[in-house]
Amino acid sequence: MENIVLTGMSGAGKSTLGVLLAKALGMDFVDTDILIQQHEGRLLQKILEEDGIERFLQIEESVVTGIHTEGCVIATGGSVVYSGCAMTALRQNGIVVYLYVTYDELVKRLSNVTTRGIVMKKGFSLKDVYEERLPLYEKYSDITVDCSSADIENCVHTIIGRMKILQG
Repeated sequence: MENIVLTGMSGAGKSTLGVLLAKALGMDFVDTDILIQQHEGRLLQKILEEDGIERFLQIEESVVTGIHTEGCVIATGGSVVYSGCAMTALRQNGIVVYLYVTYDELVKRLSNVTTRGIVMKKGFSLKDVYEERLPLYEKYSDITVDCSSADIENCVHTIIGRMKILQG
């Protein structure tokens, strides 16, 4: 059974939606941000502050490429799309679902940008990060679901419906 891999910006709803999706489909749930924190024994923000962005991305790639699951919903960190290697590994046994959210909606949802553990290059704003990642999310996704204004239950049902169509 294939994995369902959720990608998108922080605040798109990957973790929250992922748990509900896994429950609805009778699948296990894995959150790569939690795996990274367990692996490192530190919060994401601490890793970024203490080790820097490049090291964080190396750790993320290592943890993500080390996931060997079947039939799991996997919520990824928003920065996973910076690693072609990680995305290739995730796509080998999974369908990638991009949870799209408009920038304006993202701003409403994210009140904790500085403490959330968002990979943001020096001098970049949230808007810069959003615009840089958008084409990467689109490049790697098999399915895109607009979660900007739909409630989370509708997003779960949309993903399930799109999965059925994709799988024929």
